[in-house]
Amino acid sequence: MSAAGADVYDELGVRKVINGLATVTVLGGSIMPPEVIRAMAEASRHFVEIDELQARVGERIAAWTHNEAAYVCCGAAAGIVLSAAACMAGLDAEKRDRLPDATGMKDEIIVQRPGIVGYAQAIRHAGARIVLVGDDERATVGELEAAISERTAAIFYFYNESRMAGQAPLEECIALARRHGVPVIVDAAAQIPPVENLWRFTSPEQGMGADLAIFSGGKGLCGPQSSGLIVGRRELVEACAFHACPRMALGRTMKVGKEEIVGLMAAVRWYLGLDHAALMRTYEEQVQYVIDAFAGQPHVTARRNFPSEAGQPMPRAELLLDEAALGVTRDAALDRLRRGEPAIALAAAGDRGLFINPQTLQPGQERIICARLREVLGI
Repeated sequence: MSAAGADVYDELGVRKVINGLATVTVLGGSIMPPEVIRAMAEASRHFVEIDELQARVGERIAAWTHNEAAYVCCGAAAGIVLSAAACMAGLDAEKRDRLPDATGMKDEIIVQRPGIVGYAQAIRHAGARIVLVGDDERATVGELEAAISERTAAIFYFYNESRMAGQAPLEECIALARRHGVPVIVDAAAQIPPVENLWRFTSPEQGMGADLAIFSGGKGLCGPQSSGLIVGRRELVEACAFHACPRMALGRTMKVGKEEIVGLMAAVRWYLGLDHAALMRTYEEQVQYVIDAFAGQPHVTARRNFPSEAGQPMPRAELLLDEAALGVTRDAALDRLRRGEPAIALAAAGDRGLFINPQTLQPGQERIICARLREVLGI
């Protein structure tokens, strides 16, 4: 137990960080609201059948998000592994038990080269082989179609609004895949907000009709950091569950506990109930505070940047530094902020700038950041 007035981080000697960077895993994702914490504590008090809990929670989340089905996994990367396995082996127990040995299965997953990210490694964890199409700058629907073969298990689409220019449009990819009977999986881990993305990619009636979409539970949804959400076509969602814990299969190492399952359900309900327009106004106010705080400073230019690093429709404050005049480099300033008291994490912007992201700030922390920046920059 922590001493009175201290918390567990103080007791452990772990520094708490003001996160003005993003909902990144290395800083713990996001801060869970009280509703989620209460739901997780409630779930911890009883034993339940995990499969039954997953089924009931999946039904609720699917209904709320206009999807056929939903499944809670232990993070978006695990969702990629399970989705790939579902597309290769489906509900075939013999094939499931052989993965990641995909011999004799459809084991090729097509990815557009200009959209690929490091998380694509999770596809290989399932035993699949990534087939890249296009070059670093551009991929076309024609190149996607030429890559489809009898071994194609799925097309994976790594979605980020800021990286869409070089990729074949998702709607065209879905139409192509339907003609060939190939599922389309959308990695949308950080694509919340906007809230509509929970059904935009997959809903047959209200969305594009992709087969599955994968979201992080611990980013914009503010659920447990070790949770993820798979939504979409019932048959494939059921196949994801078929490959997941508690079965002794590929997903056995990707356990999601009853607390995370209930916690993510509570997070989705909480997030859907937010006043999203009001939340965006708060972000805009925090960004404007930063801009005003550095207005008139001759060696610092402050401006609004849009969208966020993940292409989300959210503003950030961007500061451009005249390093020679200030006598401090951007990288040195970021390092001093990270090592200072309180510790502050911000993102680099270009060669000499930095971003302040309001999504992960608690009320008033923008003021602390500005005060510390003035100290570090000597202005």
